[in-house]
Amino acid sequence: MINIDDLKFDQNGLIPAIIQDYYTKEVLTLAYMNKESLAISMEKNLTCFYSRSRNCLWLKGETSGNYQHIVSMKYDCDKDALCVEVIADGPACHLGNKSCFDDYLYLSGEENPFSVEQLYELIKGRKTERVEGSYTTYLFEKGIDKILKKVGEECTEVIIAGKSGERKETVYEISDLMYHVLVLMVEMGISTEEIISELASRHVIDHKVKQEKMK
Repeated sequence: MINIDDLKFDQNGLIPAIIQDYYTKEVLTLAYMNKESLAISMEKNLTCFYSRSRNCLWLKGETSGNYQHIVSMKYDCDKDALCVEVIADGPACHLGNKSCFDDYLYLSGEENPFSVEQLYELIKGRKTERVEGSYTTYLFEKGIDKILKKVGEECTEVIIAGKSGERKETVYEISDLMYHVLVLMVEMGISTEEIISELASRHVIDHKVKQEKMK
């Protein structure tokens, strides 16, 4: 642990801060802080930046309501950059996107980027655009009862595959179940962040219980 004065600010008195989603680890934005804004961030537990274009401090979310609640701050090995993990109340980007890093400049083609969040967004798009011939669109058109029925069926398939000891088949069926659960989440307006937050809260409780048992 060091204090603010030990950090290396540039000639303009600024230090870059990478803002990262605490739950998904997605990079949300890159902003700058000076000693004053950093001190405010640590005092309020909310990100406060220095605007280079306006030459003033700005508390993220003060006008938009999209506050970023700080979970942790780390500095790099040279002490001239910060990584700030936050729980965000809304989009980080002024364009309304969750992250400012929303477009690719280059893709190697060796790996296709994939995440549960990306699949969730794709399913969400099927609910609003209703692409003809899409199985996901079909589920949304049939409604909640059909979606719940499919979740129940896939649960049964997972149990059967797991009981048989067939690992590959179990992976396949769990994937089907996860997909249909994501469809259910979209239908009910439940975000992946809400699920991760719930799991994280259970992890904290479990950790506290283990600590009590060790006393």
